[in-house]
Amino acid sequence: MKHLVAPSLLSADFLNLQKDFDMLNQSEADWVHLDIMDGVFVPNISFGMPVVKCAQKASKKPLDVHLMIVDPDRYVEEFHKLGAYVLNVHYEACTHLHRTIQHIKSLGMKAGVTLNPHTPVSVLEEIVCDVDLVMLMSVNPGFGGQKFIENTVDKVKRLKEMIVRKGSKAVIEIDGGVNFETGKRLVEAGADVLVAGSFVFGAENPIETIAGLKAL
Repeated sequence: MKHLVAPSLLSADFLNLQKDFDMLNQSEADWVHLDIMDGVFVPNISFGMPVVKCAQKASKKPLDVHLMIVDPDRYVEEFHKLGAYVLNVHYEACTHLHRTIQHIKSLGMKAGVTLNPHTPVSVLEEIVCDVDLVMLMSVNPGFGGQKFIENTVDKVKRLKEMIVRKGSKAVIEIDGGVNFETGKRLVEAGADVLVAGSFVFGAENPIETIAGLKAL
């Protein structure tokens, strides 16, 4: 498939979210990426249910919800009610990952599992056929605007090899430090979805920037 682009709302203008949603709705963006941080699993607090509820109303694009929280199982049904199309949980936060994935899928959402930079793709050997998406963090989770971790490109290749070998239908999403240069290398390595925050919302022309990422 042609790769997708999912701008991250974390870098949007929270004084004027409607303006940014209008821009996203007019753009070639495929999904809107929502980073939910609790200040415990990651050292930052972002936003919660009220903002996701606004996104549900304002966005014409599917919502790609990334839970950077402890015990994400508590909130699976809540985010389903708030319109999540993809619900992403961290491998490092789930004691019973298979159960969590099955719960997400039972509600009709796409089930994603995210790996932190230090976590090897090999931990997914037994579950990669059960998930719809694997997201690799290409920065340490918790803050936007960080420098891209170079090892991610090789990590994508290793993950792609596993997906093909196991006959999985999972797509590969990348979050962190994505721009035209890193995005091109990631897509060439096998990435299917590019998350971009500050690179999109900090651009002089975000719509053109999204189009440029789509064209890689």
